[in-house]
Amino acid sequence: MRLGIFASVFPRASVEETFDALRDYGLTSTQFDMSVVGPGPLPSEIPDALAVRVRRAAAERGVDIAALEGTFNMAHPDPAHRADGLRRFAVLAAAAPKLGTPMITLCTGTRDPENMWRRHPDNTTDAAWRDMRSTVEQAVALADAHDLVLGVEPEISNVISSADLARRLLDEVGSPRLKIIFDGANLFDVSDPSRRLSEASAVFAHAAQLLGPDIGLAHAKDISESGRFAAVAEGDLPWESFLETLRQAGFGGSVIMHGLKESQVGAALQRLRLADVE
Repeated sequence: MRLGIFASVFPRASVEETFDALRDYGLTSTQFDMSVVGPGPLPSEIPDALAVRVRRAAAERGVDIAALEGTFNMAHPDPAHRADGLRRFAVLAAAAPKLGTPMITLCTGTRDPENMWRRHPDNTTDAAWRDMRSTVEQAVALADAHDLVLGVEPEISNVISSADLARRLLDEVGSPRLKIIFDGANLFDVSDPSRRLSEASAVFAHAAQLLGPDIGLAHAKDISESGRFAAVAEGDLPWESFLETLRQAGFGGSVIMHGLKESQVGAALQRLRLADVE
């Protein structure tokens, strides 16, 4: 497995300096966010020259752009909002090959109209599932057109809130273009006794059994016993167990740190390297 980080953790005056910062920490893999070089992660246009510059800056420093951030609310209750997200996603998909990345990352969204990371009681309705699935299928068609893979990340606040629902989505869409982002912290739910951190080994094993062959990327953030997300090394997640689960599942790709500030990177790296991931 290869250790990486969100490029946006290193805000700099230029993309070249951002990749310099990655390399200074010994990191050779990243999930790139277009906000590093522009006003947001889903711009309305991406000039070819900018995409080429990003790709060259990464390549010159030996950094692999493992994935590109493409998250928008795929279950938003307003069809116009979902349509706008897909329009911007199409711009990103067209630019991804020029950026030199094979994957765009997604979340499945929530019925909350204001906050994409907030749970909503309507997330479990048939209507939410239909809207989310339709949006995912349209994104998959765009991925197919540009020879990309899409990584969907289960999130307890989203329609796809568990490994079981992620398996259902994979089976219903039935496309090899759709993969899973395996984030250990996202597998837990303090409101469900079977998904508390004290049951970590069983939670990891269950998720890997369901999703193992379809894991396309791994994320690394921490979580406390109370369910609060944290930077790696500042929570209670058993990293040795999480990483061993990935190994047993046959995963050999990038493990991307996120949910942290630059000042927290050193401690996070030390913790993960103690758990034997480079």
